[in-house]
Amino acid sequence: MPTMPDAPDAPDAPAPSVHITYAGGTIGMVDSPDGLVPGADLDHWLAALLKGTDLEGRVSLTALDPLIDSANATPESWQAIIDDLRAHHAAGPAASAEGTASPGNAGSAEGPRSHVVLHGTDTMAYTSAALSYALTGFDHPVVITGSQLPLGAVGSDAAPNVAGALHAATSGRATGVSLFFGNRLLAGNRATKTSSWGFEAFASPCAEPLATAGAPWRWAPDPAPGADRGLRPATRRPGTDHRQRPRPYGRHDVVVLDLAPGITAARLRALLTPLPDAVILRTFGTGNVPSAQPGLTDAVAEAVEAGAAVVVASQCLQAEVLLDRYETGEAIASAGAVGCRDMTLEAAYAKVQFLLAQGLRGGELAARMGRSIAGELTESRDR
Repeated sequence: MPTMPDAPDAPDAPAPSVHITYAGGTIGMVDSPDGLVPGADLDHWLAALLKGTDLEGRVSLTALDPLIDSANATPESWQAIIDDLRAHHAAGPAASAEGTASPGNAGSAEGPRSHVVLHGTDTMAYTSAALSYALTGFDHPVVITGSQLPLGAVGSDAAPNVAGALHAATSGRATGVSLFFGNRLLAGNRATKTSSWGFEAFASPCAEPLATAGAPWRWAPDPAPGADRGLRPATRRPGTDHRQRPRPYGRHDVVVLDLAPGITAARLRALLTPLPDAVILRTFGTGNVPSAQPGLTDAVAEAVEAGAAVVVASQCLQAEVLLDRYETGEAIASAGAVGCRDMTLEAAYAKVQFLLAQGLRGGELAARMGRSIAGELTESRDR
């Protein structure tokens, strides 16, 4: 059993109440003749995990209905999680379980002051990025976690991941939306899944971890005043959740295409027919395409002229898209495509979906891709 979160830094201060949104995923699954299916007794498992800690009786839990296998997640799934978080932002805990908070014994009348989301690992990084854009005005920390093995499996990573997420959420240092997994706290819109089996399944290739679990935890220093804040999630001061809420996520037609040596213009045109709302083109290196392939950049230009936003990402795990560095990148920029800087694919995809949900299209959407919403990219001072 892992060590549970310590109380906040202030001596003798009661631990803040936490609300857990269970969205689904491996963490709450059990074996069946048809493979893993939801069915774990999460209430009693959490009660045992919290017993004797500062969080006993201070954690509430709700489960989405239906639960989401993260491989089946959609933008509407992201919105369901957002709606649950907002519903518990000001309200008291809505669920009661043995060892978890009930409306009568919750930490405070105004409800939880931090949130944890339990989610499947397959698309966790997409969800954490999506939440970061929609919750820039949310003044409670949100930490997303899950596990590679079900909570009932011997040697499962469920307990340390949930304990770590609770520690981060109640630390007083986490802000915005973050992702805890495998002893590391990452900015939610900087994370990407790198392993389908390892317990350190997520990485943040272009930003340092926010914190590393240990005795004690080691937190990254806060950025100096005026410094690039791309390493940390966006946040608002407590009590400032009054910003106009963005429009909800809906499903928009966004296609992700990987280029490979030998791709032809005819194939690219076929993949873009019918025309999607936006295209994320995963290219080589810093945004290079096989520009010598006859008609390939023309196919991109045709999509742009027809109203699709074309966003260029890199196939490299760690990269910054700079379309003016090589002729093979400049060619696609001349066709009207824009780079996504050092965003992960998950952050770029969720951002395109978010901007589409706000009503942006074509060139207006493309122009916003290089501007940070919630710390998802590194903004150079000279730009």
